[in-house]
Amino acid sequence: MIKRRKTKTVRIGSAKIGAGYPVSIQSMTKTDTADVSATVRQIKALERAGCEIIRVAVKDTGALAALEKIKAKINIPLAADIHFNYRLALEAAARGVDCLRLNPGNIYRREEVRQIAQAAGKRKIPIRVGVNSGSLRSQVKKYKEENVADLMVKSALDYIKMLESFNFYDIIVSMKASSVAQTVKAYRKMACLCPYPFHLGITAAGLAPEGVIKSAIAIGSLLLEGIGDTVRVSLTGSPQEEVRAAKEILQSLGLRNFSPEIIACPTCGRCRINVVKIAREVKSKLSAIRYPLSANGLFTIAIMGCEVNGPQEARDADIGIAGGKRCAALFKKGKIVKRIKESQIVDTLVKELGKGEEDALV
Repeated sequence: MIKRRKTKTVRIGSAKIGAGYPVSIQSMTKTDTADVSATVRQIKALERAGCEIIRVAVKDTGALAALEKIKAKINIPLAADIHFNYRLALEAAARGVDCLRLNPGNIYRREEVRQIAQAAGKRKIPIRVGVNSGSLRSQVKKYKEENVADLMVKSALDYIKMLESFNFYDIIVSMKASSVAQTVKAYRKMACLCPYPFHLGITAAGLAPEGVIKSAIAIGSLLLEGIGDTVRVSLTGSPQEEVRAAKEILQSLGLRNFSPEIIACPTCGRCRINVVKIAREVKSKLSAIRYPLSANGLFTIAIMGCEVNGPQEARDADIGIAGGKRCAALFKKGKIVKRIKESQIVDTLVKELGKGEEDALV
């Protein structure tokens, strides 16, 4: 069990962020926010994929005008991403967004921040202090790459103190760099310096799979230490891919359960069945059926190439198969229950999952 860092609870619309609540999944639209139809379509697709909080870029008055229409047509909380122009933040708050993301690197004048804090506080809208390593370059005279983590922490703390001076405390903090090491270092240091929940991620992580790997290392490392309350995997590509990656990270750590876990052997010379094909077919069919939860809340399916690493190595799996010569042994919790032909493996596993569902409902 991972012991979460204790934090203040912050509400973003219907979502609660903090140590007492599940680590939530965020993404950001990649459409022109002013295009209401395209933006809503993308958010709906993200909702279906499992996104729980969505952020949109608010770069001009066209985007501002679209906010109320977008919010009325979606089901998840809406965060407005604001840069440079503090008036856009004031107007976004007036239009009922659920969260404001401010960048200390380009909205930093005290009077401007005071007005935003006042408007957000009046409407109970939280502010994410979103520090980005790239934005610090123009703000810090002695910017050095090796000191990125320390610079991000200082920037976040200074901004937090400014918000607190205006009696504003509904704060979420993020400190993102493209460097895994610097990002992890910043969050670790900040975890001891403030009580606010953290939004985790790597900025400009890039294309998959490289971006997924970088994000998984950084986000996973921090979550294992109990640091982090909401996440975004920032990828160059489909936002649905961001959500899928975030779900995999959270489930692999045992923090959230989204779907059955498939354990599959890497195969070797002992394998006599097509493990890759079977695993892919089972995975594709799982999305179309309900499945039961095991005692620990996660249903595990094992697809093993031979009986050497079948029932024994995968004995903790709820159900699985171990391959033979064009056949397989079906086992449950390490106990073989019957033998089946290779052509029947996928259908048998799906059928057995259906039985498990019925048993779970009894």
